[in-house]
Amino acid sequence: MITVTFVRRAADRRIVSFAVEGHAKYAKPGKDIVCAGVSAISVGTVNAIEALAGEELPCKMKNGWLSSDIPTLADEASDARMQLLLESMAVMLDTIAKSYGKHVVIHDLLHA
Repeated sequence: MITVTFVRRAADRRIVSFAVEGHAKYAKPGKDIVCAGVSAISVGTVNAIEALAGEELPCKMKNGWLSSDIPTLADEASDARMQLLLESMAVMLDTIAKSYGKHVVIHDLLHA
């Protein structure tokens, strides 16, 4: 199962970190559409943040694992773009979880 965890600041629900870990085991490796979809969304979001918000996220990535602590950007417009992209990632991953709930679970945690 893939577990996605978003940690949000309680005061304003800003995403401060995320982690994607595990394998969907929906199908054999190389044919697993759930794993491919989650990977494309999560890695694509990290790449989009770099391209559109001008920020290279401090990410850790291994086979079946991607995580990042999200910095607050000094430029408010870039910070807002980054948060919008992260929220978009959350919506897209939630859509997959609703269709393939036995293979993907999403956790939203609040942080003080």
